Amino acid sequence: MLEEYDIDKLNPRKNPYAKELKKQVTIKIAPSVIDYFKDQAAEAGIPYQTLINLYLSDCVKNKRKLEMTWK
Repeated sequence: MLEEYDIDKLNPRKNPYAKELKKQVTIKIAPSVIDYFKDQAAEAGIPYQTLINLYLSDCVKNKRKLEMTWK
């Protein structure tokens, strides 16, 4: 192993996964919604935040549109 490395001789390249790194955000979610996802996540054996991310990712992948009707 060298004592020193010449950084200029290294071949740095961009991380191809950098655009997929998760970004921390703060949102307000009703406690009942969080409880629902926590219960679902416990049944699936995964963290609830991961489950929420998977659900939202599926919405993006399938280009789901929100449909709301008020009574």
